[in-house]
Amino acid sequence: MVLPQWLSKPDLIPHSLKGNLHSLSDVSGLCPHLLKKLGNNQIQHFFPVQAEVIPAILQSAQHGLLVGPGGYRPRDICVSAPTGSGKTLAFVLPVIQVLMQRVICEVRALAVLPTKELAQQVWRVFSTYAEGTQLKVVMLAGHKSLAAEQSSLAEVRGGQRRSLADIVVATPGRLVDHINKTSSFCLKHLRFIIIDEADRMVDSMHQSWLNQVVSAVYSPENEASGLFRRTEASHITAASLCPPQMPLQKLLFSATLTHNPEKLQQLSLYQPRLFTSEPNSTTAPTPERFNFPQGLTEYYVPCTLSKKPLVLLHFVTRMKLSPVLCFTNSREAAHRLVLLLQLFGGIQAMEFSSRLSPGERRRTLKEFEQGKIQLLVSTDAAARGIDISAVKCVINYDAPQFVRTYIHRIGRTARAGRVGLAFTFLLKVQEKNFLHMVSEAGSPGIEKQMVKPELLKSLEQRYEQALRELADVIKEEKAR
Repeated sequence: MVLPQWLSKPDLIPHSLKGNLHSLSDVSGLCPHLLKKLGNNQIQHFFPVQAEVIPAILQSAQHGLLVGPGGYRPRDICVSAPTGSGKTLAFVLPVIQVLMQRVICEVRALAVLPTKELAQQVWRVFSTYAEGTQLKVVMLAGHKSLAAEQSSLAEVRGGQRRSLADIVVATPGRLVDHINKTSSFCLKHLRFIIIDEADRMVDSMHQSWLNQVVSAVYSPENEASGLFRRTEASHITAASLCPPQMPLQKLLFSATLTHNPEKLQQLSLYQPRLFTSEPNSTTAPTPERFNFPQGLTEYYVPCTLSKKPLVLLHFVTRMKLSPVLCFTNSREAAHRLVLLLQLFGGIQAMEFSSRLSPGERRRTLKEFEQGKIQLLVSTDAAARGIDISAVKCVINYDAPQFVRTYIHRIGRTARAGRVGLAFTFLLKVQEKNFLHMVSEAGSPGIEKQMVKPELLKSLEQRYEQALRELADVIKEEKAR
């Protein structure tokens, strides 16, 4: 199958981060306020993805909020770049700069993230760079009650509704709740929809949230109340361009953006422009190839099912790897592994999964960043997209079944040009398929790391005792 031209002929971004840094002055169009903010945050250079995408978004809004370049609707933008390459700033900075021109506070940018932790991360970045402007950033991710979130979106004074948000950062489920239950949540002025971790959002399309957003933007009820009516775009004609109307532009970001046109069609993209560090191709890539972090060294560790916990203990206690982000394929496996490590003793290990409340997850992440936790055992859903600069090593305790999962796991280390290690524990029956999958995905090379049985001998007695204690603890938990 032949790819659409925008997929087969993308704008290519240099893959290497450190070799292609751009000084802040090289990227034209950013205002003094944002340049000062960047300096205050010790950012002196832009990464390649930022240097390419920031001007593209700014250019699409150079004639203001109400019309695109030349009076036409601006093209949607898709960005496929390695994890840790600076994609969040690539949309935060231009969106803030464009919205700084606004006079009346209304929701004009909506960023949608798949998890609460990711939403909080992006909300924090938006809030940092919006500080000192009139722009107000609100998060809708279930950290507060629905009523508390409703009061942060709008207020009513003298019978008149007044918006309290310019930028909304949300998870799909919570966003749909507010569209359906919050009468003061108005999207008729929306200018940008930002879809981060876009591949995951396309795969699931949670609760058809995108269709509900578009319906809210182009609701017939909006026509009478707005100076400029908004109708959903179809074919461009002289009539459709007059009177002018505010465009709705989609910005997609992902480390593993799908090349499947049928999946992308769900997003109803308008003349999209793709920025990628992948080599271009005129045919649909089967299987898909991905960007691997530049400073990453990959290893696989052959082991048996019974020896896996011992091998992990060897890595953490003998090889002194710390801090380590360790992945399992289920929250039950994560919980059991952490209990076992805690019973073994001498290791600061915690779990990070949906078993924890949002508050507990935030606290655990903070302690991990501060170095108080040596080993964080996580599920994929919990850790997707989380930016923790301290992670020096990722261990795939359970081998991932899909290459996209592997890419996102190893992307938690070697971020922003740093170096990192990734180890994957493989059973004999898994080796052939896993190594083939990783090679086909574009891995620069994965090395074999053997752990000799004699190195595990001294750990066995303490480990056997911990196993016996674990059985009692699990039994007690089930009895509660």
